[in-house]
Amino acid sequence: MATESSEGEEEGKITGGNKHLVIEDDLREMGKKAAWSVSSCKPGNGVSSLRDDNLDTYWQSDGAQPHLVNIQFQKKVKLQLVVLYVDFKLDESYTPSKISIRAGDGFHNLKEIKTMELVKPTGWVYLSLSGNDPRETFVNTFMLQIAVLSNHLNGRDTHVRQIKVYGPRLNPFPNQPFQFTSREFITYSSVR
Repeated sequence: MATESSEGEEEGKITGGNKHLVIEDDLREMGKKAAWSVSSCKPGNGVSSLRDDNLDTYWQSDGAQPHLVNIQFQKKVKLQLVVLYVDFKLDESYTPSKISIRAGDGFHNLKEIKTMELVKPTGWVYLSLSGNDPRETFVNTFMLQIAVLSNHLNGRDTHVRQIKVYGPRLNPFPNQPFQFTSREFITYSSVR
């Protein structure tokens, strides 16, 4: 159920979560091309815990809200999906309940593109960056910022176990008007 917030941004509610990460073949993980930073962290629970592919480790913030995760790219990239792993059953009041996603060229001009409310999530939570217009399937940006605005049960610090960022997979044949997916079609897609 999506509603319109007062700022004109899309706000939605997400309940539950998926136990297994399922991503479409036309998307690729873009996080390894970025420089990651966080606003604060407890010793031993830093930004590296967000990217280690281990669901038992987590980033734990240490300070006042909002808690920020900054993802900066060297060149402008197309991003389509943000996936978080959070676990309300294990983390309780440390689990984020309201998240804002912002994009821009740097810290100076970040614009909020999505605000989501999470209701007791356990598992992978998918946050699409596409807009209301069907032609807006991705965000073209140098920087993405994920802000944890509030936690469940009015918790102060937050736990996020994993974050993955996905963009569209580029067509391996740039001058090809069609997007062939099977190996057989790609084999016969060009004239020798």
